Parts: sequence; C-alpha cells; structure tokens
Amino acid sequence: MAKDNKIHMPSGQGGLTRYFDEYSSKVEISPTAVIILIVVVIILIVVLHQIGGGFFG
Repeated sequence: MAKDNKIHMPSGQGGLTRYFDEYSSKVEISPTAVIILIVVVIILIVVLHQIGGGFFG
C-alpha cells in the first residue's frame, strides 16, 4: 500500500538540455572573411542591377 503513494521528484537537471562546445567543424571561416564575402555579394548585386536594367529595361 505504501508503493501506491510514492512521490516522483523531477530529475536533478530540471529538464534542461546541455550542449557541449566540443564540436568542431571541418570548415572554419573567420568573421572577417564572412564580412568581406557579404560586401562582395552586395556590390555584385548592385552592379548586375545596373547592367541588367540596360539589357532588359
């Protein structure tokens, strides 16, 4: 009869998930390279809009 009144307590971690920082990617890109790539893409898009307007507009 005592087994029916058993109280279940939550786990010690409180339901939180732990993510480890031990993951390392095979491809490493520096933040500077990402910013330079974004600027190059923006310039390329602006140039293509200027040139493409003359061909198709």
